[in-house]
Amino acid sequence: MRAVIQRADGASVVVAGERISGFVGPGLVVLAGVTHGDGPAEVAFLARKIAQLRILREERSAEELGAPVLLISQFTLYADTRKGRRPSWNGAAPGLVAEPLVAELGRALSAYGLPVHEGVFGADMAVSFTNDGPVTVLLDSAAP
Repeated sequence: MRAVIQRADGASVVVAGERISGFVGPGLVVLAGVTHGDGPAEVAFLARKIAQLRILREERSAEELGAPVLLISQFTLYADTRKGRRPSWNGAAPGLVAEPLVAELGRALSAYGLPVHEGVFGADMAVSFTNDGPVTVLLDSAAP
């Protein structure tokens, strides 16, 4: 699994013109991608890292502050752009595999005491937020 974590000062998700989720104030926006072979171990790794990374103001973690998280499924994190001009999405797990793992990531983050707000899996979403800092961190469960 991969995740792009961004420190945010508020975030929202709009689907079909309707605001469906979001938060006001300091928190994290997490874009999460799933690849073939990912499972519970990768979910647990990402949840712990996201909750405990000291990337909020004053080197605090989301877990320490009970900061909200906006979690968005993002298959494009597994784009392969090495050849040509059109990305390949072969590295991304199919929706039947990815959707339950992203949902499990949300539950795992909640278990750390974080209020989790979510997008709609597979929907055409407008995600808005103010990147605070800016701070953006890439996590990959396969990285050493």
